[in-house]
Amino acid sequence: MAPADKAPRSTVPGRTVPSSTVPGSTVPSTTTTPGRTVVADGVVAKVAGIAAREVPGVFALGGGTARAFGALRDVIGTTDLGQGVRVEVGETQVAADVTIVVEYPAPMHTVAEQVRAAVARTIEQLVGMEVAEVNVAIDDVHIPGDDADADSTRESRVS
Repeated sequence: MAPADKAPRSTVPGRTVPSSTVPGSTVPSTTTTPGRTVVADGVVAKVAGIAAREVPGVFALGGGTARAFGALRDVIGTTDLGQGVRVEVGETQVAADVTIVVEYPAPMHTVAEQVRAAVARTIEQLVGMEVAEVNVAIDDVHIPGDDADADSTRESRVS
């Protein structure tokens, strides 16, 4: 039981807040429920991947090999929303590495900064953990029309 001079506290990974201020809390501030919540690394990676994909100027996530495997997964209907994202989840903090392909002519530094902000904000809001860092690697630049034109304009070397 909490001492009379201290308000009971509810623990959210990464921070401790008074129970009465936990968003959506319907539990009276004098009651706490013991226990802990564990969020799998894959879940955090998926949340980060979804946030990164929503940033304007991001064409795709992942390096060349990851995108090739991703295209195969898409064909059979099993999209990996965590593709291109690697996370380290600690007790109270998360670190994320995100690999992106930027759509030409979007300013790469701006897109990277927006990805960093979106991923950090989303992890903090949805997972409830502090974000230690978000590293963004730009693996490629996508030029619109290259995918469709590449196959149709290529001349055959054999007849």
